[in-house]
Amino acid sequence: MGSMHLVFCTTCKGRTQHLAQTLPKNLADNARARFVVLDYNDSGDLLKYLRTNHLDDIEAGRLAVYSMREAGANFRMAHAKNLAHRAGLLEGADLLCNLDADNFTGVGFDDYLLERFSAKPGGFMWAKMVKDGAGRLPRGISGRIAVTSAQYLNAGGYDERFNVWGPDDKDFNIRLRRLGYSMHEIEPRFLKAIFHTDKMRFKEYRLEEESDSAAVEAVEVDESGETIANLGGFGTGVLFKNFDWECPIPLNPLPTRVFGIGMHKTATTSLHHALLMLGFDSAHWKSAHWAKAIWEEMRTWGRSLTLERSYALCDLPIPLMFRALDSAYPGSKFILTRRDEAGWIESVENHWNPEQNKFRETWNHDPFTHRLHTLLYGHRNFNRESMLNRYRQHNAEVLEHFKGRSSDLCIMDMDRGAGWRELCGFLGRPIPGKPYPKAYAAY
Repeated sequence: MGSMHLVFCTTCKGRTQHLAQTLPKNLADNARARFVVLDYNDSGDLLKYLRTNHLDDIEAGRLAVYSMREAGANFRMAHAKNLAHRAGLLEGADLLCNLDADNFTGVGFDDYLLERFSAKPGGFMWAKMVKDGAGRLPRGISGRIAVTSAQYLNAGGYDERFNVWGPDDKDFNIRLRRLGYSMHEIEPRFLKAIFHTDKMRFKEYRLEEESDSAAVEAVEVDESGETIANLGGFGTGVLFKNFDWECPIPLNPLPTRVFGIGMHKTATTSLHHALLMLGFDSAHWKSAHWAKAIWEEMRTWGRSLTLERSYALCDLPIPLMFRALDSAYPGSKFILTRRDEAGWIESVENHWNPEQNKFRETWNHDPFTHRLHTLLYGHRNFNRESMLNRYRQHNAEVLEHFKGRSSDLCIMDMDRGAGWRELCGFLGRPIPGKPYPKAYAAY
């Protein structure tokens, strides 16, 4: 984890006077981090300040300035944070930390975060508001939250129902914990902020009662048990980087999840490795216990927390549930991998052969694998005719279900050379400089 790329993400509209105090100090105090400042349609002197004082930081790659210039756009808190975090992803972030414009990090906050995420993988960092010695709550630091890029995407970012200042960070925290990520408090020595009044805090929201902090909490934190916000439509818009107004950067909706729904032995392991290479948090048959948890949770609740802890998933039991997954996770992308029937059934036969498949004997000690094969084929042993019929049926059902929805379904015919071109075009990712992976090609 020492090679993780940390990006601090700051949104700014009408806060240049604060950023002018915090940004130079934070840059000096965090040599291992990069900074993103999002100009959220600022009508003041923000860009002039950044041009005048931070061109060296921009040219050195320590600071990236992104601008959202939508005419007449009011400040929307969660949307602004999501834009800044997606800009952080564009900058190659493995680790994202929200940093309000009025926040000082303290010396070595970057080292602290990188070390903590290395020592406590699977957790996230959060600024808990603890009273000081005089019994006062600190102000302006509750938005400090650090997550991995995978955690951010798995949770769907900040919930954009929160248009104004309010518990957007609390809601994000709750959903991360529901996903199974442990919460760790940031030490108070790193939690300093410039004191200012609520009039400054609320001035960009056009509220009728700007001095009343209760007025801005019109949307309640979701207590229904939901984990994923926005269904892929978060942080969308058009950005411009480092004052280059000739090169717009469109940020389109992201998939809620990515599902590989090709039958087993259709190069699903290769797809899994390809998704990992593209930067997706991908899962592929971790264990029979993992597969059973997904199957039972989907059947019981119509969704699966086990599934939601990954962003992309393929192999059984995912193909069996494509209709339910499409219903439970709107906005998702589906990938159907296919092979020539003769090659596929030969691979399946080898998969059932203990002399060819070193894992075959473990099925006898794992009742769910046999159960899953029975659910799929109607029997647990190899049978050429029935398996071929089921293979044809599955592919036909997928095509019928997604008929007219080419933006939701990608068909990859692996025996016809499908690879990066199809996958990256479908997911909107650049083609890597390495060949498309081929796993278990021997059988």
